[in-house]
Formats: sequence, structure tokens, C-alpha cells
Amino acid sequence: MKKIGLFLLLISAFTFAQKSALDQKISSIIKNKKATVGVSVLGFENGFIYNKNGDKKLPMQSVFKFHIAAAVLDFVDKGKLSLDQKIVLDKSNLLENTWSPLRDKYPNGGVEVPLSEIIEFTVAKSDNNGCDILLKLIGGTQTVQKFIDSKGIKGFQIKYNEEEMHKDWNTQYQNYSTTASAVQTLKKFYDGKLLSKKSTDYLMKIMISTSTGLNKIVEQLPKNTVVARKTGASGKNKDGLTGAENEIAIITLPNGKHYALAVFVSNSTETDAVNCKMISDISKTVWDYFNK
Repeated sequence: MKKIGLFLLLISAFTFAQKSALDQKISSIIKNKKATVGVSVLGFENGFIYNKNGDKKLPMQSVFKFHIAAAVLDFVDKGKLSLDQKIVLDKSNLLENTWSPLRDKYPNGGVEVPLSEIIEFTVAKSDNNGCDILLKLIGGTQTVQKFIDSKGIKGFQIKYNEEEMHKDWNTQYQNYSTTASAVQTLKKFYDGKLLSKKSTDYLMKIMISTSTGLNKIVEQLPKNTVVARKTGASGKNKDGLTGAENEIAIITLPNGKHYALAVFVSNSTETDAVNCKMISDISKTVWDYFNK
């Protein structure tokens, strides 16, 4: 019995030392940066938890499109919506002066597209018009808030859509999450506690096909690593302030195990390149930790 106790003590000391080394590396990446950086890591199979500023409520920007898509798919699961149902695109919902690959594809509107296409553009390409079309379909941001609350998720708030965020810089701070909440939400999603298996697999597949933010979480990971992710970015205001440069992801390790990573860079006066490099470097550091 004494030997077992000693063995467990050694393992515990070794884990603590490793975690402390991880913390030192992450701290050195964000040291002297003029930004608030939240980082959370959650190992799915081993329950590993790491947080730095993990309880700070930071603006999500487009990361919230993951939560919105999940709320829409909950309607699909309940038979209130169908992925095949047609959505009319016209000048009223294809707004100009906003990020919208959907509008680029259908510049004149006047078409009907399946709900599935709107979801895919909103998540994988971070389409702002698609996002607001989805919100309108389910009754607005309060429907998303209710859905997330019903799953026992704390540290998340959504109040404004993309159009409203574009009109007033400060509204983004009312759409917040903690990074700790983000990784817990991804774990619930992965475990099938948010949606049906069919909807979980469907959304996971879309997140794996995400084409935005290639200079963030995935940049330094080995090629062909399976990463299901959602990015978010505010751009800079007239004072050169970045409200948010964010990403959340579920990363599959070579051994088939998984971890969730959320990095939110907020209120930064650094360049976009520096903000994204912080996320990229933190991602590589966490990857190396899990692949020791």
C-alpha cells in the first residue's frame, strides 16, 4: 500500500511540474503584450484542466456563431425546422459592408437556398448575414441564451446580432463568454449533451471544414490534424484597439484522444499579426504538452 501511495504521489508531483511548465510557457508568450488574454484547455479523456484568466468575461465576436448554429440545430432536432427548408435571400438580408461570402455568391439575391447552406456559410466561413438570418429564424439572441442556459452552461451571454455589433463597437462586450465556459461547452457538444448524434456529427463536420483564421490555432499544428473550430475577430476601431481576436477548437491528437482549447485576445493594442501569433504559439505549446 505504501508503494502505491508513493507512486501516486510521484505521478501527482510530475503532473504538477508539467502543468507548471505549460503555465510558464504560456505566460512567456503573453508577457509584455498590451492585451488581455484568456486561455482555457480541457483534456476530454484525461480531464486535464488549465486556465489563465479563464473566468474573465471577454467578447466572443464570431465565436458565438457556434452557439447560434447549435441553437438552430436544436430546432431541427425538435422537428421545428428542417435542413432542407428553403430560405429566401434578397436585398433585405444580404446587407452590404459586412463580411459575407454568401452575398458574394448570390450578389443579386432573388434565390432560395436550403437552411443547411446558411448554417455552413455561417460557421465554416463566418458569414455575418448568414448569422443574422439564422437568429431571425429562431426568434433572436434570447432564444440562443435560453438554449445555452438550459444546458447548464455558465459564463455566456448573447444580446446583439451582427448588424447591431456593426453599428456600435461597444455592443460586442455584451456578447461575452469566459474561455472556461467555451471549453466546457465544446466538451458537452462532443459528448452529445447539446444536440442529437446526427446534428452533433453534422456541426462537427462543418467546424472541421472552417476556412477562416488559418494563422491562429491550426497554423503550427501538424498538417492533416483534425481540428473542429470557430474563429472570431473584431478588427480594429479608430483608436487602433482590437476588441477580440479569438478561436475555440476541439483538437484530435495522433493517439485518437482530444482536447478543447479556447484563446480570447481582448482589448489589444498589438497588431493583428501579433494577436494571431499569440494564439498560434499558445496552440503549439498546448499541442506539445499533450504530445509529450
